[in-house]
Amino acid sequence: MRVAICEDSALFREGMTRLLAEAGYQVVTAVDDAEKLLASVAANPPDVAILDIRLPPTHTDEGLRAALTLRRRHPEVGVLVLSQYVRVSYAVELLEGGVEGIGYLLKDRVSDLAEFAAAIRRVGSGGSALDPVVVERLVSRHSQPDDPLSRLTGRERDVLRLMAEGRTNLAISERLAIAERTVEKHCTSIFGKLGLTAGPHDHRRVLAVLRYLNA
Repeated sequence: MRVAICEDSALFREGMTRLLAEAGYQVVTAVDDAEKLLASVAANPPDVAILDIRLPPTHTDEGLRAALTLRRRHPEVGVLVLSQYVRVSYAVELLEGGVEGIGYLLKDRVSDLAEFAAAIRRVGSGGSALDPVVVERLVSRHSQPDDPLSRLTGRERDVLRLMAEGRTNLAISERLAIAERTVEKHCTSIFGKLGLTAGPHDHRRVLAVLRYLNA
């Protein structure tokens, strides 16, 4: 899988480049600002573009804007945004255009190479990867006793969180050490209790769950 990196910290950029190369990824470019990334992707599209959400010159949301631009100009390229801090609004804005081939992770996840590599693979394969901390923030908004989320069992809430992260039924079953068929039953129950329509594709159900959590 071919990867492009955009990160203004030289130390972090070089470290991530080495880690991904060791994990078997081909890093086709590693640049320090959004304009260079956009130019590189236009000339030589990678499978996945990984970029910091805060980039020069203002270090506010240049990375987010570049990610949205990539989504418009190169929908075939997966986009994985890294952030130092949780900003739920950024994650929702990024995902509102569709969850196919998109990810939003905290930079801390890079240190867990197995998880980070799995997220890149999901994004590169047209799936999604949403940081567990962002999902927890969204879930915690629904704390009122009369909220439909309160009707979920503890196990159903576990499945909901993993579903919102972009994980498939198989991945959820492996994480929770339960049968895939059991995950399917939990998903059916979750969608019924929340009044959602479960689509046949993973990315559609992820979007449905995220829209519900962000309402």
